[in-house]
Amino acid sequence: MKASLAIALHGSPASLWITIRSVGAFNVACSFAALWTFVKVIRALRWRLRTTQLRGPPRTSLIYGVSNDIASSKDSAMMYEHWAQEYGAVYMTPSVLGQTKIVLNDPRAIAHFYARESWTYVQTPLSLTVIENLACRQRSIVVSGQRKALTPAFSNAAIRKLTSVFYDSAYKVKSAWDTDLESSKDGNAVIEVQNCSLDTIGIAGFSHDFGSLDGKHASVTEVFDTFGNNQQASAVNQIFFMLASAFPIIAKLPTKRMKLMKKLRVTMGEISNDLLLRSRREKDVNMKDAEEEKSIIGLLIKAEGQEAELHVSEEEVLAQMSVLLVAGYETTSISLTWALIELSRHPDVQTRLREELLAFGPDPTYDQLKANLPYLDAVVHEILRLHPSIAEFSRCAREDDVIPLSEPVCTRSGKMTDSISIAKGSLMVISIRAINRSSAIWGPDAKEFKPDRWLTEDGISGKAKEVQGHRHLLTFVDGPRTCLGKDFAIAEFKVVLSILVKNFVFELRDGPDTEIEIVRGLLPRPRVVGEDGIGVPLRIRRYE
Repeated sequence: MKASLAIALHGSPASLWITIRSVGAFNVACSFAALWTFVKVIRALRWRLRTTQLRGPPRTSLIYGVSNDIASSKDSAMMYEHWAQEYGAVYMTPSVLGQTKIVLNDPRAIAHFYARESWTYVQTPLSLTVIENLACRQRSIVVSGQRKALTPAFSNAAIRKLTSVFYDSAYKVKSAWDTDLESSKDGNAVIEVQNCSLDTIGIAGFSHDFGSLDGKHASVTEVFDTFGNNQQASAVNQIFFMLASAFPIIAKLPTKRMKLMKKLRVTMGEISNDLLLRSRREKDVNMKDAEEEKSIIGLLIKAEGQEAELHVSEEEVLAQMSVLLVAGYETTSISLTWALIELSRHPDVQTRLREELLAFGPDPTYDQLKANLPYLDAVVHEILRLHPSIAEFSRCAREDDVIPLSEPVCTRSGKMTDSISIAKGSLMVISIRAINRSSAIWGPDAKEFKPDRWLTEDGISGKAKEVQGHRHLLTFVDGPRTCLGKDFAIAEFKVVLSILVKNFVFELRDGPDTEIEIVRGLLPRPRVVGEDGIGVPLRIRRYE
């Protein structure tokens, strides 16, 4: 057999195929399986030799490690924080099918990690697959040239021009709530937070008015709201998602979640085509009298003429719009919902905020929102601290690295070390929610809603000041890929919140002790415990 195989290798392709058939498909399959196993074993040995072996929680499941415990927990951030207290600020957790994740809870290690994000630490295969499912391609802010082209759209000057769009949307919400109150008998109404951020990101992001605040049906809203409605399906999706971390191809299976993703892409495709046609028609005929383009994607398309190397395909526009829609609608909608929940739980904070806004007088400009309303700023940043829209941040090491620590940790062998070695292929995790709410970093009142911490010199502890994100938060991550739309999101958040708080008084429908849980939509959303859907009903009345 060996002789015939050797002759075949030096012969024609036909003779090679005959030989393979004679050996048998089963043997060939076994050979490939053995080779795959050999490669995996070699990589595992290299990883073990080149990575500092840290302590961590024991595996609770042979298949899932501790991943199912984290995914099923009502407060995964508390789990991460507890493990940091027990095993040190950097530790390992067993994951799906024998994988291991390295969790960073140390400010200096996190700063080092984010400084090298995109070069040393890159998207995991699963993250790339999810982005591809959402945006039809494997890049979010698709290439550095497009990120550069988008930067002017998120400058202070650009957001200053868009502030009127934020106010228009906020006043539409006010008008809708006024209508609900007029039809009520006792001057009270029960509402859910409306889709003001959807219309805002539609107009400011890509010159499209979804009209959701005018009562129009928006299929995009329907898609977002469907995520997480069926908790039985969500539990199944959770299992699929965990297994997909080992085999990313699973994320492409035609589940209900994938069908919703496809529906979202179709809707965004129609909008992107209209925007492309309109923008390129204006550019082709050199319309001097055309209205100045303010939308984010519109500016990206027009940048083609200014940079010869930048060409924007329909696929790239669709990718950008899908990412902007998630980043601009879903995250802001979640943050606004949490803000109204916390203000309903803390009427004293709600009253104090309203007094500041009413004392200021007319609607503040963009610059006044940034500099002249300190308590509004404090409330907004306390919401962003306690309730980040993205709970975790995962990356894969593309090359070996050494990460410095702010304090030594004990390794599995019992030695103390002030740095850890990371091998190529290591899976890295930062729990944004755990860092933002850590008692070791933010002090003993870290879990409390306390806007005053942002108003005094000593309100933020020394350890928290070591966190190098925006205002010492990781809500917008950090490093070269920090959220490009950070200032846009904060300005929109402040505008909408200011209009609503000035005009309405909020309470939770069932009282301040109403239990709120987090359910998985496209992103984690708040929901009243025991209720279906993903909304939080609030009782409102006019402030008089």
